[in-house]
This record gives sequence, structure tokens and C-alpha cells, in this order.
Amino acid sequence: MRAASDPVILRPEGLYCPAGDFHIDPWLPVPRAVITHAHGDHARVGSGEYYGAAVGIALLRARLGPEATLRPVDYGEPFELGAARVSLHPAGHILGSAQVRIESGDRVCVVSGDYKRDPDPTCAPFEPLRCDVFITEATFGLPIYRWRPTPQVAQEVLDWWDECRAEESTAVLFCYALGKAQRLLAELARLTDRRVLLHGAMAPLVEIYRDAGVRMLPTEAVIEQARGTRFGGELVLAPPSAAGSMWMRRFRRLSTGFASGWMQVRGNRRRRGHDRGFVVSDHADWPALLRTVEQTGARRVLATHGNTDALVHVLCDAGYDAQALRTELGGEN
Repeated sequence: MRAASDPVILRPEGLYCPAGDFHIDPWLPVPRAVITHAHGDHARVGSGEYYGAAVGIALLRARLGPEATLRPVDYGEPFELGAARVSLHPAGHILGSAQVRIESGDRVCVVSGDYKRDPDPTCAPFEPLRCDVFITEATFGLPIYRWRPTPQVAQEVLDWWDECRAEESTAVLFCYALGKAQRLLAELARLTDRRVLLHGAMAPLVEIYRDAGVRMLPTEAVIEQARGTRFGGELVLAPPSAAGSMWMRRFRRLSTGFASGWMQVRGNRRRRGHDRGFVVSDHADWPALLRTVEQTGARRVLATHGNTDALVHVLCDAGYDAQALRTELGGEN
């Protein structure tokens, strides 16, 4: 699956740039890693040093621990690693998410990491980059995945919350703790000023976003509420792992929802056993994947993690040199 001139290749530890002697989002420890963002499948402990976007360095610190050697880099500021010229550019996925642009010889390769094209008040918007080789995610690489504007979905969440308030039940919305929770809090802040309660796993990450200047609804941790609190009419954000746990027993009367791109397929909500499904994704949908490939100008495209086969098939039919790249990346959606 490798062309002789590819600036980035696949090795057992992950994506590797021979000219710069560094890995991108490695899944095994390496001497030098360039990290696209702080989700656990992309930022893993054990490497010698980590380069990441400066705006997201606090999230990387929270993920990798106090002993990790972090090298913050401003968006668009080139730096040299070996014989490669490297720069990080906004990916629009979460706070501090980055695409990795690599110049090596007369070739330019861009590794997208995870990205989305929809507006998001919590992070810098995606920056299209011209390149020869584009390594793109394909998490939602099927034509069925087409996102509605997130402000419309935020209004649906608020309407559901209002229904729960009228019934004095607790609205428990499951969503991923890094990126999705903060985006929902920011979108809802355009519609209301109510307080939201958080699962303990989310609270520190929300504060990192707040420290970065992201405007969100006021929040408090569930655990900080007085013993005997009934939680009727409250909106509670919790990670999917909390569903069915002992932690949920404090909510006596409740309605549950799940916010994810996977909710585009109605059967997913039924299988997960939630009352409501809200389609909110921090990844590019099908039209955005195709538009992004076109904007890069790349003729060689490598698609990784997700529904790669459909994307590769369509791109090959359109005349691209497109292939699937099997990696250990994936996860948040």
C-alpha cells in the first residue's frame, strides 16, 4: 500500500515520516511523536517527546500526565524535524486539533487526523491545505452520513430538556467527555443561560476549555450536589460508560439521550436503549470528506479508520490514486 515517494509510511508503531524520523499519533511508544489531538486513540503515553498544537497543550497534559515532555507549536508555524519541514494547522475536530503538514524533498503530505468542516464555537475551523498526498480519516465515510446544522440540533436538545423540566424528570444526555460535551455546552449557551450538571469525568476537561476562553453554560459536578437532591428538571451530561452504572441510580425519574453521529442511523438509538438520539458529530460527513479531498488538490489519497472502502471506491472511480490504510486509530465520534 506504499508508493516509493510517500513522505509518510506505515510502521508497526504507527504512521512514520522517514525524512523527519518521527511518528504521527503512534499507538506504541516512540522517541518522537507529533500528535494531532488529545483523544486517547491518538495521544498515548510512553513516547519520548510530543509535539502538539499550543492551544491544545493543556488537554495533552491532562491525557499524557505530568511527566510527559511536550513541545507546543503554534498553528501555521513551521519547524524542522530532521530533513522534514513540519507545520500544524487547524482540523476543526476539538480544541487544539491539528492537521500535520510535511514537506519532504519536492513532496507535500498532509495527515488530517480527525476533522470536521461544520462550524464549532469551541475550536478553530478546519484549514484546507494543498498537498500531493492526503491521509484522511473516514469515520463516517458512507453517503448516509450528512449532518444537519448543529444549532438546530442544540434547539432539539433544549426542547427535550424543557419537556423533562415540565415532567420533573432528569434529562441525562450521554456524550463523549472531550469535545462533544464542550461543544454541546457552547451551542446551548447561545439559547439559554441555565446551569448544567456534569459527570465527574467531564468536569476537569470542561474547565480546560473554559480556561482557553470558550464560552459555555455554567456547570457543576453532580457529586457536588447535596445529599438527597432529586435532580428533577436538570440536564446532566455523562460519558457513555456511565450508562447502566451505579452512578445512574441517584436519578429516580429520568429520560436518556445520546449525542453522536451514529444517531443518524435510527436503529442505533434503539439498540443502545435511549429515549432520544441527537445527531452531533465532530467528524466530517460524506459530502465534507469528498469536498476536502478535492480542495487539497492531492491525487494520492490514503483513507484510514472508519468506512474506508466506500470512500476509496468513489475516489478511484473519480481518477484518484486512492487506497485504504489500516491503522489502530478510531474511537470518539
